[in-house]
Amino acid sequence: MKKILVTGGAGNVGSALVEKLLQSPDNMVIIVDNLSTGFLSKLPKEKTANWDFIKADVNNLKAISTIMNSYNFDYVFHFAAVVGVIRTQENPLSVLDDIKGIRNVLDCAKNTSVKRVFFSSSSEVYGEPVSLPQHEHKTPLNSRLPYAVVKNVGESYCRSYKQEYNLDYSIFRFFNTYGPNQSTDFVVARFLAAALKGQDITIYGDGSQTRTFTYVDDTIDTCLKCFNDDLHVNDVINIGNDKLCTILELANLIISMTHSKSKIIHLPPLPEGDMTRRQPDNSKMQEVLGRPLISLEDGLKRMMESKYFLSSIGL
Repeated sequence: MKKILVTGGAGNVGSALVEKLLQSPDNMVIIVDNLSTGFLSKLPKEKTANWDFIKADVNNLKAISTIMNSYNFDYVFHFAAVVGVIRTQENPLSVLDDIKGIRNVLDCAKNTSVKRVFFSSSSEVYGEPVSLPQHEHKTPLNSRLPYAVVKNVGESYCRSYKQEYNLDYSIFRFFNTYGPNQSTDFVVARFLAAALKGQDITIYGDGSQTRTFTYVDDTIDTCLKCFNDDLHVNDVINIGNDKLCTILELANLIISMTHSKSKIIHLPPLPEGDMTRRQPDNSKMQEVLGRPLISLEDGLKRMMESKYFLSSIGL
């Protein structure tokens, strides 16, 4: 039996990871979340003996050390973080506090039985790119904003704990993962919810910002392959689709697919943090996944057919 800790396990990516980890009877999963951005409704629907939930804040050393010393985990997925462009801009000190959580998890991991820590980093560490696609080792990290700086510091901590204590790690740099569990704090869910309700879709700036959107199944399947097959140990891997799409194109696609009468309203650009371009070099991911990635159209269709997503937006 593998004992696995998932911090942030009541969030979008964390909850999807938990769901797939529990498909194996060999996994015992403990979910930790402070519910600041996570929701109990995202936890597994059936209570079984191989998972449990503990409300706790990883930034509190006493709380997380008590949990980790009690269970003696084999593996840790550290996905807990303050997330969302607006939220992270409005609460920079809360974002910087997450450095405590990273250090707490790594300290507890090296002092217990943890074999490997999986750290959720972000495409934000690249900052405004000088070239595309963004490669894990060749592209400079131009991070400036607190959220990006914290993720960059977290990556450095992972490497340092490997050097000092021989604690293995894998760093996942996520690029815009969307899916049925995503809240409307994020662009795909926000646009889709507005379109399904016939409400205006608001875009910051002219909508020419380019993004790539990764359906959650592709993200989680890549993470689990790295976990189960011991891939990219002590390495970093971009996890994201490489198909470019502007924010305006996304809005128009969603309006078309939902047959919505929503109007697109342009707001002033965000003062900072809304990068103009983002695209991963995902050659590592494609090799790990070994199958085509799910298209944006197919992913949106799956969200529209999700009872959980529809109920979460009041439909």
